[in-house]
Amino acid sequence: MEHLIQHFRKDEQPFIEQVVGWQREVEDRYAPKLTDFLDPRQRYIVESVIGQNADLLIFTAGAFEEAERKRMLIAPSYFEPTEDDFQIGVYAINYPAKFVQLRHPDVLGALLSIGLDRSKFGDIRLAENTVQFALASEISDYVRANLSGIGKVKVHVEQVNLTTSLIQNEEQWVENSYTVSSMRLDVVLATVASISRQKSQNLITAGKVKVNWTVREAVAFELQEGDIVSARGFGRMKVIMTEGRTKKDKIRLQVGRLEQKA
Repeated sequence: MEHLIQHFRKDEQPFIEQVVGWQREVEDRYAPKLTDFLDPRQRYIVESVIGQNADLLIFTAGAFEEAERKRMLIAPSYFEPTEDDFQIGVYAINYPAKFVQLRHPDVLGALLSIGLDRSKFGDIRLAENTVQFALASEISDYVRANLSGIGKVKVHVEQVNLTTSLIQNEEQWVENSYTVSSMRLDVVLATVASISRQKSQNLITAGKVKVNWTVREAVAFELQEGDIVSARGFGRMKVIMTEGRTKKDKIRLQVGRLEQKA
C-alpha cells in the first residue's frame, strides 16, 4: 500500500484507499464488486492497485462505444460478466428541438441539479436533435421521475433500447511525440498547444486549465501518465506515456490531442 501511494498524488490517496477496500471486499466475499462510473484517471488507479493481483479480474463498460466514463467490475478470476452485470441503462431526452438546442453543459447541469452525484451517470452524447446519456440502473426511476425540465425547456426522459443506434463518438484523438524539459503542467501545455510558456502559465493561474476534471492553478503541478488536461480554447490532451529520455536529458512524451471543434 505504501509503495503504491508514493506513485500517486496526495489528493488521490482517499480514492486509492477506497479501491483497496473494494479489493478486500471481493477477496473476502468472493463475489464481484461493481463501481460507479469512473473517469480514465480513476480507472488507471484501479488497474494499478488491483492489476497486480492474479486472483482478481477487472472488466469495464460504459454503454457507448469509446465511452470516456465507465463502470468497473472487480471480480474473482472465475467470473464471466454479462452486459446486465454492469447495470447501465441508456436514456434519451426528448425535447422540442425545433425551438431550442441543448448543449452538453445544459444536460450535465440538469442532472447534477436533481441531486445526482457525477459518478452515477456516464457519458452524455449529443447529435442533431438528440441527447443520450448512460445512467446507473439503480437510480433510473428517480431520474425519470425528477428530470422534467432543463432550463426553461420541458423534457421527457425515456430508456433507449441498446440494440437501437446509440450516438457515436465523433471526437478524434491525434497522437504525437513531444520532448519536454519536465512534466510540469505549464511546460507540457506550452509544448503541446504550441504557445509560449507565459501564455500557458496565464491560462493555468486564471483557472482555465483542468487536470482530470479538476481545476489546477499551480503552474508547477506535475503531470503523470494517464492524465487528461483540458485548457479553455485549446481542447483536450491526454498524457499517454513517457518514452524515456533524450541524450540531452529531455523527456520523450506520447500525447493524444483532441482538436477543438470549430
